[in-house]
Amino acid sequence: MHDGQIILIVGALLAASLIASLLAGRLRLPGLVLFLALGMIVGSDGTGWIDFDDYEIARTVGVVALSLILFEGGLSAGFQEIRPVLVPAVSLALVGTVVTAVVGGLAASWLFDLEPLEGLLVGSILASTDGAAVFAILRDSTLKRRVARTLEGEAGFNDPVAVLLVISFIAWLETPGFGLADMFWLFAAELGIGVLVGVATGWLAVQALSRSRLTSAGLYPVASISAAAIAFGGADVLHGSGFLSVYLTGLILGSARIPAKQVITTFHEGAAWLGQLAMFVTLGLLVFPSQLPSVTLQGAALALVVAFLARPLGVFIATPGAGFSWRDRLVIGWGGLRGAVPVVLATFPVIEGVPNSLEFFNIAFFVVLLSTVFQGASFEPVARWLGVTTSLAAIPRALVDAGAIRRLGAEAIEYVVGDQDALAGHPVREMGLSRDALLNLIVRHDQALPPRGSTRIEPGDRLHVIVRQEAAMEMPALMERWRTGPIGRPHARPRLPEGPSIFTMRPWTPGMDAGDPGRPVQVARAAVLDQLRTRRDGTPGAVVELEDGRYAFSGPVVAVGSATRVQEAARRRLRTARSDAEKAWWREVIGALAAPEK
Repeated sequence: MHDGQIILIVGALLAASLIASLLAGRLRLPGLVLFLALGMIVGSDGTGWIDFDDYEIARTVGVVALSLILFEGGLSAGFQEIRPVLVPAVSLALVGTVVTAVVGGLAASWLFDLEPLEGLLVGSILASTDGAAVFAILRDSTLKRRVARTLEGEAGFNDPVAVLLVISFIAWLETPGFGLADMFWLFAAELGIGVLVGVATGWLAVQALSRSRLTSAGLYPVASISAAAIAFGGADVLHGSGFLSVYLTGLILGSARIPAKQVITTFHEGAAWLGQLAMFVTLGLLVFPSQLPSVTLQGAALALVVAFLARPLGVFIATPGAGFSWRDRLVIGWGGLRGAVPVVLATFPVIEGVPNSLEFFNIAFFVVLLSTVFQGASFEPVARWLGVTTSLAAIPRALVDAGAIRRLGAEAIEYVVGDQDALAGHPVREMGLSRDALLNLIVRHDQALPPRGSTRIEPGDRLHVIVRQEAAMEMPALMERWRTGPIGRPHARPRLPEGPSIFTMRPWTPGMDAGDPGRPVQVARAAVLDQLRTRRDGTPGAVVELEDGRYAFSGPVVAVGSATRVQEAARRRLRTARSDAEKAWWREVIGALAAPEK
């Protein structure tokens, strides 16, 4: 074909993939399934528009695409997000993947009448969860954040383990004398080299980007692509795990303060999507649907074994003492989607000429198809049924650099308003946000809507809230009220009795006072109704309204009484204040207590 025809076909396939993605959203199906179906329709065994049966090209496309997907996954998460779940994620990637491979391999050996090593090879092909598939279901999920981050981290770490298992069993089948000792050495060498090259490349990339000033923002994605390619290629040339290396490089870059980070992240999100589209359509082209009926019955049985036995068993063995409930672990087990990675791994034995390898490829494809359709479509309902979802997005769609916001002492939270939420129909002013939180933006019908106090919130709105870290612990309770009610001020302000009120001023006293002086929950044995101001100059302090109608300022010294008496105490403190910061704080206290007296 002429160059123009090739370019036209590629463009048409990408456009068709985008249409398939939109259609998948309407049908509540994982878009990756329709990408595979598109490749099968236009392939050799479908309409025959594209004649393609080159397993080596397919593997190359898969390796490049997976590298882009893993790099983007690490870049978007950053080490700060993965660190709290690093131990269970790594344990799932190592122990969980091996257990899944062994149990699935024994089942494959029995179902398809294979030799034990051949069955273990099939089990290893199916053992890895797919980063593209997992990231896709998490984007629109309301899964608990810790469970979601564990699945995300595992998807990044377990690809290298599955690759090594497949390579090891191929060598075991093809090389006389290869055994368990050789497999352990291969694992140690590949993973060790992958870690070293990934960390070194990530550190060097951060230093280079931080100290250089490129002439155009468009050059920064070029630099990040270079870092990803060096990470993968460097580890692979040294006989290490390129997939582990490129994921670690992405994590390090995602955790660092580098120029044009939002530009880099946005670019790689698009590159990862392009990689997914290209990989799934290519693998679909490689499949011959007429060959699938021969593995349908046993393949369905194997898919059930992997989904209901091998994967959950691997999760329960890999996560003891990780702080997950049995419901969390069931959801983690159900979230181990098989996607393009097993299909890519299934090309390895075909290229190496392993006997029965074409059957292995068809088995892997059929199991992946079932897993992606049924587990992908049912994942969110199953998680909701088991009570492992929240009102928060599992992976918020950050409209700003979430890492930079966190380093500045705040958190970015996204809340999706449901059809039955109590908040729907109420104006923004009734959200009940504290002074340490701000509704930054409303996303409605894919349009940005600047919020005002009178703006009415509608079902489907995505509310982007910026909240200081010390106040973030209050947000879950507030979001539960947004979901179930009541909306507005939870308590009516009580009126003080007639006559003079009692005024006291004393040091902060545990027992009488509770919480932190900067975030008190009780002052003078009275619960805090509302926090009016928070001190920011390094000394903990606050201005609060108490449930009995009194006011107080807290800190090293506590004053409690009517707004007028507490305000007078603040004026006295202002006259003796020594620093500008302290003077500014007492002026803020005086101003906050002026409003209640009006």
